[in-house]
Amino acid sequence: MIVYEATRGEFSQDVLDNTISSKILLRFQQNLGHTTSRSEIDAWKNSMVYMNNALLAAGSPPDAGIAIEFRIPQTAKRIDFIITGENKTGHDAAIIVELKQWSSASATKKDGVVETFLGGSWREVEHPSYQAWSYAWFIRDYNEAAHDDQIHLRSCAYLHNLEDASELTSPFYESYTSEAPLFARNDTTDLHDFLRRHVHKGDQKKVLYKLEQGRIRPSKNLADHLASLIKGNREFVLLDDQKLVFESALAEAHEACKSGRKKVLIVEGGPGTGKSVVAIHLLVSLTNEGIVAQYVTRNAAPREVYEQKLTGSMRRTRIRNLFKSSGAYLDVERNSIDALIVDEAHRLNEKSGLYGNLGDHQIAELIRAAKFCVFFIDEDQRVTFKDIGEKSLIAEIASKEGADVYFDELDSQFRCNGSDGYLAWLDNLLAIRPTANPDLKNIDYDFRVFDSPRELHDRIIELNRINNRSRMVAGYCWDWKGKRNPSVKDVRIDQYDYSAKWNLDRDGKLWIVTPGSEQEVGCIHTCQGLELDYVGVIMGPDLVVRNGDIVTDASKRAKQDQSVRGYKRWLGTNPEDARSAADRIIKNTYRTLMTRGQKGCFVFSVDPETNDWLKNASGLEID
Repeated sequence: MIVYEATRGEFSQDVLDNTISSKILLRFQQNLGHTTSRSEIDAWKNSMVYMNNALLAAGSPPDAGIAIEFRIPQTAKRIDFIITGENKTGHDAAIIVELKQWSSASATKKDGVVETFLGGSWREVEHPSYQAWSYAWFIRDYNEAAHDDQIHLRSCAYLHNLEDASELTSPFYESYTSEAPLFARNDTTDLHDFLRRHVHKGDQKKVLYKLEQGRIRPSKNLADHLASLIKGNREFVLLDDQKLVFESALAEAHEACKSGRKKVLIVEGGPGTGKSVVAIHLLVSLTNEGIVAQYVTRNAAPREVYEQKLTGSMRRTRIRNLFKSSGAYLDVERNSIDALIVDEAHRLNEKSGLYGNLGDHQIAELIRAAKFCVFFIDEDQRVTFKDIGEKSLIAEIASKEGADVYFDELDSQFRCNGSDGYLAWLDNLLAIRPTANPDLKNIDYDFRVFDSPRELHDRIIELNRINNRSRMVAGYCWDWKGKRNPSVKDVRIDQYDYSAKWNLDRDGKLWIVTPGSEQEVGCIHTCQGLELDYVGVIMGPDLVVRNGDIVTDASKRAKQDQSVRGYKRWLGTNPEDARSAADRIIKNTYRTLMTRGQKGCFVFSVDPETNDWLKNASGLEID
């Protein structure tokens, strides 16, 4: 959908008449059904003058096509500005322009991320060239007209208020600026040359019409790439009931897309049953069949790790279009996506946005957006007060949205050495539910309790040398003072002369696979939904044992931990419910941490009584 479209000549006249911002606003309200902020209206008024000057100086043809606020299908994203026509070889062409009002910006150490002053403070945001380039690749990969008609797409960023762009055009960002050049206030001559070179002749908006009407389906290039990466890859082989659930989900997705009848499948499975493996297979298979599918999680860590695994020789940004946050569907049109594959559905929140105040309801928004939704869920992995993912709630909302609801289950255990007994023992140990597994005798899983956190960490480092699949994690009971400072040791256990860093911010959500990060300590937010060979777990003072009973205390969590945010206020109004909810969150957190290891879990508690209790509870010989 295009909010404003015109020829270049008509656009120039609207700018000269000072009517451009009011015309964009009117069509915005007509097409989207709501208005927008004053700041966005002012941005149109300001930026369109600069763009008109650039087009006139470049000699852009009067009959070239102009689109403002082109809404990217299946998303709530809008492209600021598009110019269409023919290039010098006579091929259909389009230029995507990302416009920014920034007057200052600085580099970061993160790929494709910069900092600028927005909303009263400095914030990390996408690099404008990365943003423009990713939009172009999304259209190439999903717009049938773009890849079948071979429309030549180019992109750039224009920061017309920015005097010094040196940090944003440094070699660190060259992979993006070489694909989508960044032009600052003093780069107008280069911008004019770029526009002139890529749109040489007008087209009377012909290319705009093609892009707007183009059927949305994955390109063969993208589908073939994904299929080649999982073919023969042991990490993505489907076993036992994984294959059955996969085929059932695939059949329901096909039926929903064919009949137009909305369907929702809810798949329950514990840690290590292969929920994510099935989810990735569905994403790849549906994409390979020309069905628009997206993998969704609220937690960014699984998305980023699987993006990396599926990148191969392809640029990661192209793969990123397949992976979305659960909050990305606020304004997505109903049934505009064929299939949404929602992994870690127990981590869904009710509301979206930085302050949890946007949208209607994440579950409802996901179901509305797609013809078919599959939710992979383990209710015992809800680890924050905000986590609302429950089978009953998903089913209730799906029914209200007019969807047929189905249920399935993954039972077979492929993590923890395939040991259902270990998981049952852990549930019994943490008093999550009573089971008939009081100890670990005769259970084939490497569980150990260490008397020193240093010895535990050294063992994890030693095992990690094998294949970079062992990491240290801990309960979030130490403040993250060294978030961006590698010299600060956050996790300090002075009586054992132990100190280590929380995972560094520069690694983002890829901490768990970044070489060298075995020296650091991760938390629930950087490992949930992911798998290791061996995991080392430090249990903090938020869970201790007194006289054989587990005692949890949410006040022992770090100040930055958002998982129990609001606990003190809740404690004052309803102490019984607050303590009960916090108790479940803390137990679920350690259950999740202690099930990340496929081959083994090594544990140390900062509380001596608890450490002794763990040894006795396992029933194993402890070295």
